[in-house]
Amino acid sequence: MVSIRLSRTGAKKRPFYHIVATDNRRTGDGACLERLGFFNPVATGGEERLKINSERVEYWISTGAQTSDRVAQLIKEAARSANASA
Repeated sequence: MVSIRLSRTGAKKRPFYHIVATDNRRTGDGACLERLGFFNPVATGGEERLKINSERVEYWISTGAQTSDRVAQLIKEAARSANASA
């Protein structure tokens, strides 16, 4: 089964996460099928905190991919911010 989840990168005490579609049998930081966006929880100033390719996320969900709890929250947050700016 395909999962949409976070893959941690970044330096020590400076996390940065890629939102990825991956086979759920792989480790969290292993190879992914596709990168769908990113999440930067420690963004400051003009840095972008969250970016998600919603078109590709919808594609993966339509093919049966399951999102992790945190990714589901981030997708809702991105949708809210997209609606607010439109």
